[in-house]
This record gives sequence, structure tokens and C-alpha cells, in this order.
Amino acid sequence: MPFKIFDFHAHLPAPEPVALSRSWPRAFKHRYGEEKWGMLKKRWRERQRSWWNIYGFPEPEEPQPPPREAADRYAMEVERHGLIGIAFLTGGGNETLAKAIQPYPRLHGLAHHDPFGPNAPEELAFAVKELGLRGYKIIAPLLIDKLTDPKLDKLWQTCADLKIPVVIHFGPLNPPGIVSGANIDPLTLHDIAKGFPEIAFVVPHFGTGYLRELLHLMWSCENVYVDTSGSNRWARYMWPQPTLKDLFRLFYELFGAERIIFGTDSSHFPRGWVEPYFWEQYRAALEAGIPEEGIEKVFRENALQLLHL
Repeated sequence: MPFKIFDFHAHLPAPEPVALSRSWPRAFKHRYGEEKWGMLKKRWRERQRSWWNIYGFPEPEEPQPPPREAADRYAMEVERHGLIGIAFLTGGGNETLAKAIQPYPRLHGLAHHDPFGPNAPEELAFAVKELGLRGYKIIAPLLIDKLTDPKLDKLWQTCADLKIPVVIHFGPLNPPGIVSGANIDPLTLHDIAKGFPEIAFVVPHFGTGYLRELLHLMWSCENVYVDTSGSNRWARYMWPQPTLKDLFRLFYELFGAERIIFGTDSSHFPRGWVEPYFWEQYRAALEAGIPEEGIEKVFRENALQLLHL
């Protein structure tokens, strides 16, 4: 690596996803049945395979390693690439993730339980104070209930009191290919971000197709940040199609390097840490005219500051 890097956005492989009591997958299976859910997953797996082939990524191992083994392998990835560290936004539940990464000082995790769970604020406080997790991740398109519901105000206040960042995925979600829902648009966050200005909200993947909406949100709310993670292939489904250079240039010119955070969206093995995504983004950031000081903020310093590392 040309300099020290911190990856703000990764996912630790886990055998079971986080259970959400009122989620899009559960509602789909309840209405249409398990067989159609299986067909949907199989179809999206084939689409993912074509994308992996473009990058030359190997097929994911079946099954994926258990969380502790996955953390051990990621610790070796950190050493091999000389990274400052990696933050895992999900990992099979708060306790599973915290236990898996506990032996490795350069691996960090975020809480990722159901925000509408009956004890969600208390779970979050426990995850941060007792388990050592450093933020909170929400996948908005999976939720049926709206994030603007006042019943979540106690949860947002807990985030503010804990001084942790909140990462919320908006926009299309693959798999299983969700493109509609109560929380698909990052402008959903508008009133919440204004009501809780102490919280640093991070919207991943340059907004995942909701580019104009994210730009409006960041213009309106200075406590909203963007992360760069993933292949950003959502740009192929917009017209005109922005390049990665366009995205870095746009966010840098409008909001400065201080509100852009690097991530890869690394997850499964044997692929491991996705070095090609780093090089794509690094080249794009340079071509966009971001100076060396700004590059270090984007690819390291902003993440360290938000996570209090």
C-alpha cells in the first residue's frame, strides 16, 4: 500500500444473518413461501457470479468459515496489506462479532441489531459499553417500519449519548435485489439528522444510486458523511453514468475531504480484503484532484476520528 489505510466498511462472514422481526425477507417468505424465496436467492446468486467473474474473484467458500476463524484470517489480511485496521459493520450479531474480533486489536466492529426490537437502545448501550463495539449499522431497505417513527427517538438519543457513528445503507440492496420500500431513499434521514445533530450519520456506497438525494441531504445536514465502499456498479443503472472519478470529485468539491470515508465492503473468503477496490478508488481520488492531505483524511483519518481510535 502507498500509505497507511483504514477500511471503514467490511462484513465478517457469519453463518446466520441478523434477525429482524419486521423485515422485507420475512414478509416476502410469509406471503409467497419459502420456495419462491429460494428461487429469488438462486437468481441473485447467478447475477453475483457474473460480477465476480468481471473482477476475477474466486467463488465463495461453502460454507464460509465460522466467525472466529474468519476474524483470524482477516487479521492475517491486515498484516499482509499493512492496514491500520478494518471495521466490520455486521458479523452474525453483536455478541458473535465482538467475541470473534476480541483477540485482534486492529479489527473493530459495529452493533447491528434490529432498531425496532423491544430493547434496541439497551442492546446498543450494552454492545458499546460492555462488548466494545464502536458504532451502529442499519440496513434500511430491509426494514418495513419507517426510520422516522418517533418510537426510535430513544435509540437515536442513545447513539448521541454514546458518541458513536451510525451507518445506514439506503438504496438498492443486492441480494435479494430490493429497490423499493419505506426507507429506500437517504432523504428519509433528513429530519432525524436535523433532530440529532450530535450523531455522525454515514451513508455508504456514494448513496447507492440516490446520488442527488444524498447530495441534498449532505448539503442540508452537516453531520451526514458518505462512504465509498464496494464496486459502486450501481452507477451503471443511472443516466448519465457517473464515473468513480466523478463521484470523488463531486463530493470533494462540495463537502471537502473531511466528509468522505473509504471502505471496500469486503466480506467472504477466499476473496478476503478486496485490494482491487482500494486501487480503483485511490486512482479515482487522485484523478479527481484530491491533494495528499485530503487523501489521508479519506483513506484513514476520518474513520479513526469517527470511531474514536
